[in-house]
Amino acid sequence: MSDSQSSFDVVVVGGGMVGAAFAAAIADLGLSIAVIESREPLRTWPAGEIDLRVLALSRASQRILERLEVWERIRELGISPYRQMRVWNAVGGGHIHFDSQDLGEADLGHIVENRAIQLALWEALESADAIHLLCPASITDIEMQASGARLILTDGRSIEARLLVGADGRDSLVRALAGIETEGWDYDQRAIVANARPAEWHQETAWQRFLPTGPLALLPLADGRCSIVWSADDARAAELMAMDEDAFSVALTEASEARLGRLSLDGPRASIPLRLQHAKTYVRPGLALIGDAAHAIHPLAGQGVNLGFLDAAELAAALDLGLARGRDIAGLWTIRHYERARRGDNQMMLGAMDLLKRLFGSDQPALSSLRGLGLKVADQLTPLKRRFMEHALGLGADSPPLARR
Repeated sequence: MSDSQSSFDVVVVGGGMVGAAFAAAIADLGLSIAVIESREPLRTWPAGEIDLRVLALSRASQRILERLEVWERIRELGISPYRQMRVWNAVGGGHIHFDSQDLGEADLGHIVENRAIQLALWEALESADAIHLLCPASITDIEMQASGARLILTDGRSIEARLLVGADGRDSLVRALAGIETEGWDYDQRAIVANARPAEWHQETAWQRFLPTGPLALLPLADGRCSIVWSADDARAAELMAMDEDAFSVALTEASEARLGRLSLDGPRASIPLRLQHAKTYVRPGLALIGDAAHAIHPLAGQGVNLGFLDAAELAAALDLGLARGRDIAGLWTIRHYERARRGDNQMMLGAMDLLKRLFGSDQPALSSLRGLGLKVADQLTPLKRRFMEHALGLGADSPPLARR
């Protein structure tokens, strides 16, 4: 940003995946845009090293990234398609199998490292004339005015925005400074993320087993390894994090019922506290929240960032519509189109994941039998399975324009 420019049409606080995708999506709307981010993404990393943080990208997210012209760059950096999904229950039996061939699709999605998506989007922002990157930079305060927002940066500078977009994560400072409350609760669980090497081929299949203490997911990587997301109650998570590599590998293999043979831990582990959180409103005059700043979800279906990309695409569509109709891009007429399109879908997904967590996280005999029966019945109901897969892929007709076929 040149020193002389201190006023923008749109200022995005948070240049992570969702914030960067939104900025890229509005780069051609004739607006002046600033993105505030505390640090640049990694530019390089050692060959063969897999980041602990990976995503299961849906087809809708893939389409968004294709239309933002970053998908080929992400492909260069490394993607791992998964073609099937196998889910089974530790208590009470029952399983369900999803296969992309049943939909006539090449795959059900892709496992991609967060840093690959982040870098590809950041490079797109760097090449966009309309986008000014303020990095490293952070905000300390926000003053909402009739004309928009005035942001105070940590270095003492101030900038003004007609529309302020909070894309700064589940602990959003934008949301807090705007006084927007959230509802939700801690799960008293932690997600342990790691990489493991299975003795047997993963079959390009995402494996998920529901345990009473939390679900275990094995996500297939292109080099034959699996990315692990093991959600466990706090006490169990502490035990798992305290184990040495061999003991953890044994516990991991047992938890997966050795479906892929012995699973050997490959590299470090990290754990992340889990909670459900939903902002009571996504928009105020001159302000919109997207991604985790608006909603945080249990990771058992891997939908968090996919929801965030849909938020970014829908808010971009709302601004496009507002400009086409001669409306104020920061006015409620414009940005409520975004909230109406996304809040209900996000609420439904948060509720569904919470229900699954509670249903499969109980070892009560009656519930165990019920969920085992439910999985067996669902596995045999082809139309229901197709509907579930279509929804997970993001194939619905009500998707934002960037995500449609």
